[in-house]
Amino acid sequence: MITAWRPRATQLVQALEAGRPERVGIVSSIVGLGVEVRGLRCAIGDIVTLGARPGQSGIDAEVVATTQTGIRCMPLGRITGLQAGARVRSAGSPLLVPTGRGLFGRVIDGRGRPIDGKGPLDSDGFVSLEHDSPSAMNRARITTPLHLGVRVLDTLTTVGRGQRLGLFAGSGVGKSSLLSMIARGTDAQVSVIALVGERGREVREFLEDDLGPEGLARSIVVVSTSDEPAMMRLRAAFTATRIAESFRDQGADVMLMMDSLTRVAMAQREIGLSVGEPPATRGYPPSTFSVLARLLERAGTGETGSITGIYTVLVDGDDHNEPIADAARSILDGHVVLDRKLAITGHFPSVDVLASISRVASRVNSPERNQIATMLRTVMAARQGAQDLLDVGAYRPGTNPLVDAAVENGPAIQSFLQQRMDDQTPSEQAWAQLTRLTRGFGAVA
Repeated sequence: MITAWRPRATQLVQALEAGRPERVGIVSSIVGLGVEVRGLRCAIGDIVTLGARPGQSGIDAEVVATTQTGIRCMPLGRITGLQAGARVRSAGSPLLVPTGRGLFGRVIDGRGRPIDGKGPLDSDGFVSLEHDSPSAMNRARITTPLHLGVRVLDTLTTVGRGQRLGLFAGSGVGKSSLLSMIARGTDAQVSVIALVGERGREVREFLEDDLGPEGLARSIVVVSTSDEPAMMRLRAAFTATRIAESFRDQGADVMLMMDSLTRVAMAQREIGLSVGEPPATRGYPPSTFSVLARLLERAGTGETGSITGIYTVLVDGDDHNEPIADAARSILDGHVVLDRKLAITGHFPSVDVLASISRVASRVNSPERNQIATMLRTVMAARQGAQDLLDVGAYRPGTNPLVDAAVENGPAIQSFLQQRMDDQTPSEQAWAQLTRLTRGFGAVA
């Protein structure tokens, strides 16, 4: 009797759940980008639907704050036509994103929906957007270099598997072009690219011209353009990171590239100010810096697999000490500075070698290679110190052997540091070229 009763009991419970009255809230106010809702109980991160009517889907929003009187939401779409008194329904769960190798070659939005016109995604399933960062004591140490195919990066600012590196530059200095070059030349198993706050015109140009069919075939691209709501831009960064984490958890070495981290911070600034946070440093609320730390710490090595993160940082007015650049530099494991003076002379990639550093290069390279890279830096620094004398013709050859070596080998140094976008140089070949270059320095080598 008991065994026969159990299926009926299960059916009865399901029927009671289906017939339970649905709790519906209402929009109480809309101020700026924020929407306040009363009558619903939701947790931070839950998805709600605003203004749903029969035959209409409504506008999805994410809960970002709660009060004693209600919840505050940030819309994931345009709220044109939404008004106070509109009904609000809770989805009862946070945002889920797709994962799996079926995403290779696809372009998706900040919610994980395809936008490339290639039909539905062939995903392995959906996972929650939230994911804990690897424990500090369980992270594997970074001991292996990751080859990017860019000579100046592979030799002078060597990147390790699981490192987080920042590309710091103003607008129009070649950050996106360098990212596309890395995407085509890296030997990482998986590439995930997040374009956050990009101009709509540039997205297709990046995919077709810079990244190309070969680069796209081995990549997953997450796009949120500058005209989308702040919450969608922020979600795009976390969606890309979550997809990368799903591959890392399977033991893969993943390359995560994000352009740009500054626009992620700007999106969080809009959200924070809309829900009532006080502005702090240059108008950024305190939550901006905690979100940056949480986002960046989710990359790196795990117990198995790794995420090598390369993040572009759009410095405000070419000021490398502005708040977002300063905060990012303190969290990241290295920084590469792109110089506008080099860019306007056609020097690509426009990397300022002396201002760039990788904090793991000394551990992933052999002592011999570290010595070779240091020698080139020393010679370049000596020439920079004597550049004023060289410009006015006041330098006398023989005064400083390092400066003499820099002047004599100037064309060869410039040839090594510059590289065409379609030229992917293997790491071993790059080191061989650098070795031959430093032998030309003579007695100072």
